[in-house]
Amino acid sequence: MASSVQTPPARRARPAPVARLVGVAALSVGVLVVVAALSIVVGARAIDPGTVLRILLHPGGTDELSLIVLDGRVPRTLVGIVAGAALGVAGAVMQGVTRNPLADPGILGINAGAALAVVVGIVVFGIGSTGAYLPFAFAGAAVAAIVVYGIASAGRRGPTPVGLALSGAVVAAALASVTTAVQLLDASVLDQLRFWQVGGLDGRGLGVVGVVAVPIAIGLALALALGRSLNTLALGDELAASLGQHVMLTRGLGALASVLLAGAATAAVGPIGFVGLAVPHAVRRFTGPDNRWVLPLSAIVAPSLLLVADVIGRVIAFPGEVPVGIVTAFIGAPVFIALVRGRTARAL
Repeated sequence: MASSVQTPPARRARPAPVARLVGVAALSVGVLVVVAALSIVVGARAIDPGTVLRILLHPGGTDELSLIVLDGRVPRTLVGIVAGAALGVAGAVMQGVTRNPLADPGILGINAGAALAVVVGIVVFGIGSTGAYLPFAFAGAAVAAIVVYGIASAGRRGPTPVGLALSGAVVAAALASVTTAVQLLDASVLDQLRFWQVGGLDGRGLGVVGVVAVPIAIGLALALALGRSLNTLALGDELAASLGQHVMLTRGLGALASVLLAGAATAAVGPIGFVGLAVPHAVRRFTGPDNRWVLPLSAIVAPSLLLVADVIGRVIAFPGEVPVGIVTAFIGAPVFIALVRGRTARAL
């Protein structure tokens, strides 16, 4: 996953004032609360905020509105928060470990690898629950990461940022084609996975949160613990090593955290792309490059983006809905193009 090419040490950017960082964190939490409330209120059936609050404060009702809120929208919102945090932090860790601003679980093919492994598990082994998806998703994510890095390393210049992105795009496309071919072998599997494959929050219950909570919690804890090490790694391999940084250990732990986070999120909601790409870049505009702030804030901002995309998908196709994976692609694709154009222009 990481680039072995020695790049010139990055100049230290002036850190953002602590008061500003605390303010950004408080604002991010406030936005997430508001977006979560919108996710519960907005849907095919309009429910006023007062009724939603009454249902949340007095759960246990059996009327139609209570079932919609407690069995449908609340679990959906919680799944979006958990999966969004996992995807956002996974992207930030991958960008730090590889020193590649184009890194993202979707772009580097990790989501596609996890998705293919899950589909193979369903077809070959008959698995049918999120808990059974997890080991397949982890294995597929890890293998895809290794393959992408191997292909990018084969070039004369080694695994450059653009080379990693192009290798990831090729591997992701190839894995997606294989996934489609496997599904076509079994019509029932195709019907079962056609919505999961594009990524979505619809129909996810609280059981999904329970299943993925442990691996995501481990991945988040590991990623947050790497904040200072990723800052040192950004200075370049040689300088980081001279400062006492164990470069390979940091990259290995970062890769493990990314696989845990991206694999669990994919098992829960399907392969959703671009969240891990766009969010860390947006966060750095306010915090600077300090990963001790970028990582936790990505865990807060990414769920907001995912839930906003989910709400947009419900509104624009009312009374139906557009899967959240399609909406995030529309949001994230322009960001990816802008980043690639910017790096290409600086290279000329």
